[in-house]
Amino acid sequence: MVRGRDACWEHCVLVDATRQKVRCNYCQREFSGGVYRMKFHLAQIKNKDIVPCTEVPISVRDMIHSMLSTPKKQKLQKKKKIDRAVNGPENSSSASGGFQPNPGSSGQHGSTCPSLLLPQPSRSAHQVLDDAQKQKLDEADRKLALFFFHNSIPLSASKSIYYQEMVDAVAECGMGYKAPSYGKLRTSLLEKTKVDITDNFKKFRDDWREKGCTVMLDSWSDGRARFLVVFSVASVKGTVFLKSVDVSTHVDDAYYLSELLESVVLEVGVENIVQIITDSAPSYVRAGMRIMDKYPSLFLSPCASYCIDKMLEDIGRQEWVSNVMEEARLITHYIYSHPWLLNMMRKFTGGRELIRPKITRFVTNFLSLRSLVIQEDNLKHMFSHSDWLSSMYSRRPDSQGIRSIVYLERFWKSAREAVSISEPLVKVLRMVDGDMPAMGYIYEGIEKAKMTIKVYYKGCEEKCMPILEIIDRRMNIHFPSPLHAAAAFLNPSIFYHPNFKVDYKMRNDFQVVMKKMVTGDKDMIELTKEHPAYVNAQGALGSEFAVLGRTFNNPADWWAAYGYEVPKLQRYAIRILSQPCSSHWCKWNWNTLDYLHSKKRNKMEQEKFNDLVFVHCNLRLQAVSHNRDAQCKPIVFDEIDVSSEWPTESESSSPLLDDSWLDNLPFEGGDSPSGYE
Repeated sequence: MVRGRDACWEHCVLVDATRQKVRCNYCQREFSGGVYRMKFHLAQIKNKDIVPCTEVPISVRDMIHSMLSTPKKQKLQKKKKIDRAVNGPENSSSASGGFQPNPGSSGQHGSTCPSLLLPQPSRSAHQVLDDAQKQKLDEADRKLALFFFHNSIPLSASKSIYYQEMVDAVAECGMGYKAPSYGKLRTSLLEKTKVDITDNFKKFRDDWREKGCTVMLDSWSDGRARFLVVFSVASVKGTVFLKSVDVSTHVDDAYYLSELLESVVLEVGVENIVQIITDSAPSYVRAGMRIMDKYPSLFLSPCASYCIDKMLEDIGRQEWVSNVMEEARLITHYIYSHPWLLNMMRKFTGGRELIRPKITRFVTNFLSLRSLVIQEDNLKHMFSHSDWLSSMYSRRPDSQGIRSIVYLERFWKSAREAVSISEPLVKVLRMVDGDMPAMGYIYEGIEKAKMTIKVYYKGCEEKCMPILEIIDRRMNIHFPSPLHAAAAFLNPSIFYHPNFKVDYKMRNDFQVVMKKMVTGDKDMIELTKEHPAYVNAQGALGSEFAVLGRTFNNPADWWAAYGYEVPKLQRYAIRILSQPCSSHWCKWNWNTLDYLHSKKRNKMEQEKFNDLVFVHCNLRLQAVSHNRDAQCKPIVFDEIDVSSEWPTESESSSPLLDDSWLDNLPFEGGDSPSGYE
């Protein structure tokens, strides 16, 4: 690998010379085998185990592709011609087979100037092209940056899945492309995007019919008099936003809320819905109960994230836990309030943070405490280091108080205990914090969390009972639905596990669920016949592949693959196991929704802004589905890493949507803009 001779080096770096390992500048993927294999990567050509680069600019891809497709002899001849054209025949090494002496030098005594005898550096064609291309790329980057900076666009917008797609589409059009005008964006393009999203709903409906779906009702209040609700539908294929409604004048009216909820149920299709996840406020629960009475096949479920968050809140109110949380908060608040100290902390922790601000308050408290416990030795080292001792902070009374907590063994003992009893619940919360189908795991996850707490306290009831009572009380309040236990019964990784013991609640709830979901006597008879085949792992359900798949496949996929001999049970199992457990993961742009309902607009303006909110919310949901794993993986409780990034952390906050573009909208179809809604 001779770095200076190949234009491909502009797009990769040498990582390990002995192994000829190089790294792509665009996707950071590394390859052994030198720059030649990197060319296939950049040209997006599949070659053995080479993965095509997904981040390479089109211009670079095309240039590398042309380099690979040009025969070697042709490249050499082309290089000779370009050398002669750029440097002239007198400076070309290929013109006369070598470098000629400078005609202006005296050669009589062999005292020619040594510097003139050296070959004059010549720029290859690839270098010239690369420099020109680099200038074009730099200019394009600068123009994009100017657009961001001038219009105060959040820089996080560059993480959008639509960002690179937009740039690629413009590049495909070539020179002369004119960007859409202000008028086109706010009229025809907005309408077309709404139509595209609505048409895409048809694909979701096919998925709803086969695997079922969950209707979710989320609520929000400004703390004064405004109350909003958002209706959305979640399924394996993804989540869609339906609408938002201002219920400020009816927030305590269960009858009104049930009518509103019923309109959504009928729009989605009763036959497609498995469960409804609602807000925990009494009026919403009563509204959900009315719907269940009217449509007996539906289930009313709580938001699992909310329930577990309340468990953590109750545990945090235990006096000893509250004390250690307050001391931990003092440490983190002090460090993060002083930039010099914060930078010092990051050096000692290797860049790891102590706080996780984007998750719910109680989860953030426990994860921050966990981070402190992990960094105990580093923090003690930092507060005893010469840099700290010689700084002005070390002499301040408040600093000395923080340092005394860091060296207080009682604090660390309580901190480790609080982390040990909270982490099992945080694992369950991490498992359900998203629109992925975790229905088959929540029941068993709670049981495992309780068992882990018992093991930590070595069965000492005096210590573990207060925590277990909190969990059981919240479960009784928030989890009256039999759906979660039935889902655990249908999860093969749980039901067939060697350590699984007969759980009568699980089996009884399974029967209750089947009785609600199965509508006809004929189907009930078929289901009764098929049930023993699952219990005893008969036929395809007990095959070698099925046994392996119990842990390697997610539960719904397992039933789809091996349940074909019990089709009735297979259908209901897939519909149950394909549902999410939580709605709190979805971060609605409540400020924009509030703005949507609070400002007076004429009828046309209101309809257009409704369209923009509809498009905005659904595009964000599409991005969430795009960024998650294409295939739902099975969940292993012991392998859940609570320190990894949570879905709610990875989502950037939404800016307030602008409505100035509604001014002077062109009239459509003769509708009068008079009147307000």
